[in-house]
This record gives sequence, structure tokens and C-alpha cells, in this order.
Amino acid sequence: MHARAEQLVAILGLQPHPEGGRFAEVYRSTSSVQPLDDRDRRAALTTIYFLLVAGEVSRWHRVRSDEVWHFYEGDPIELSIADESFTAVVPHRLGPVADDAMPVRVVPAGAWQAARTTGAYTLVGCTVAPGFEYADFQLLRDASAPGHHARLEQPDVARLR
Repeated sequence: MHARAEQLVAILGLQPHPEGGRFAEVYRSTSSVQPLDDRDRRAALTTIYFLLVAGEVSRWHRVRSDEVWHFYEGDPIELSIADESFTAVVPHRLGPVADDAMPVRVVPAGAWQAARTTGAYTLVGCTVAPGFEYADFQLLRDASAPGHHARLEQPDVARLR
């Protein structure tokens, strides 16, 4: 692991995340909101630090709330977003402002997402509103619809599982 990534793990108290990489919750709002669906009340907003190092991926997953990714440091990250049917997998580069990268990207509620660092390590933040709950989180490999497992074999999908 890159020396700076090791420092970040220690300083930020990062722990393994079920989707891959490491994370630490930074903030969970004490205010709550009632989503306009079948979910119970949720914290209005949550945010985490999230670290990926070379060789790690954030596996395909989805969250039932909007998620905003913020680039903090390290190498750019490739954040791939797909709709329910995976008709198109769209890669986005998250990093310092450049012709091919922006420091913030929004993943709409329910969209499939996966990510990988393009170098030694990447530290990002992920902010979710309404706030993140594991009950709203699903890994593609655990999805029950028959077509989801076939999608795992698509080249654009398979490289991030």
C-alpha cells in the first residue's frame, strides 16, 4: 500500500467496507427526513471518507438515495454509473479539475455504481441524502433478479466486481 494511503487509514480511522475499499463515517445529521417511498425516516444527510488503493475496486452496488462523490486527494478515480438494465455503463473521471475530470459527481438514487483508482490511491468523500442506511444498499452480486447475474459477465461490468 502506498505510504500516504497507510497514513490516511491510520489518521482517519478507515475500516474495510463491504463494497471494497475502506471508509469512516464523518457525519450523520441529527435532523431526519421521511423519504417519499416505503422507507422509514432517515438522517437528512450522511457523509463518509472512502479510500481505494491500487488493485481494489468499489464493487457494483446501488443506494436508494442520491450520492455525491467528492475528490479529496491522490490519483483520479474512475466512477462508472449504469441504469437498472445496464444498457449503458458510463465512466466518469473524478479528480482535480481538468478537461477529462471534475472533483464532484452525483450518482442518482437507484443507479448502479462502481469505482476504481487510476493510480496508487484515491481518497474521496461520499455524501448521501436522505442519509445512508445499509437497508438501502445492495451489491449487484447479491441482486435477486435473474438478469443481474448475467450482467456481471459483461466486460464493462466484470472488471469492477
